[in-house]
Amino acid sequence: MTISTIDKSRRKAARVAGFTFLFSIAIVVVANYGINFRLIVPDNATQTARNILAHETLFRINIACNLLYVVTIVVMLASLYVILKPVNQHLALIAVFCRLIYALMWGLTALNTLSALRLLSKAAYLPVFKTDQLQTLARLHLTTSWDAYYFGLPFWGLASAVCSFLWFKSGYIPRGLAAFGLISSAWCVFCAISFIIFPDFDKTIGLSLFDMPVLIFEMALGSVLLFKGLAQPA
Repeated sequence: MTISTIDKSRRKAARVAGFTFLFSIAIVVVANYGINFRLIVPDNATQTARNILAHETLFRINIACNLLYVVTIVVMLASLYVILKPVNQHLALIAVFCRLIYALMWGLTALNTLSALRLLSKAAYLPVFKTDQLQTLARLHLTTSWDAYYFGLPFWGLASAVCSFLWFKSGYIPRGLAAFGLISSAWCVFCAISFIIFPDFDKTIGLSLFDMPVLIFEMALGSVLLFKGLAQPA
């Protein structure tokens, strides 16, 4: 099979990949903007604990969203591998493993979030701790969840960069879009690594600007794959 040959299975994989791109972004929006940012109060462990206990079911939905996101990413990377393998199998594998590491970080986030909820519950072994200690420990687990995300962020950026190169090389999507994906992915990797090395880097460049360009790229890519499919290379 050559780059110019697009069979039925790869066209179907493109539709699946496009859907999972958009669906995964929707999950993140619901989990973060619909739940996390409403319940978690920065620098206030006590109020955060009260919010979580008052909306425990909503908080558990957040955990389920994280797990669903992991499943969605696995489906996505399998679809991308089917599409991009004929372009360069080795690079396609690198992209798969990098995105898989990123997905595992989301699994760790779900585990830490569940641990935070467990600390705030009324388990028999918890009364040995004071209430403020449990609230602080729970907040620490939630903070660790964000650490896991920023640890996985460079792997997401690297996976997106490799895929963008393969998209550009194949001609399956507009090359201008692929070029934008390569630039935005490189920016994501740069910001994530800089933030790990320099903890105050977010004061120079806001955290939301780390991944926003590559997020816009993947929204556009998902729309192209879902509604237009793969273009036949010249």
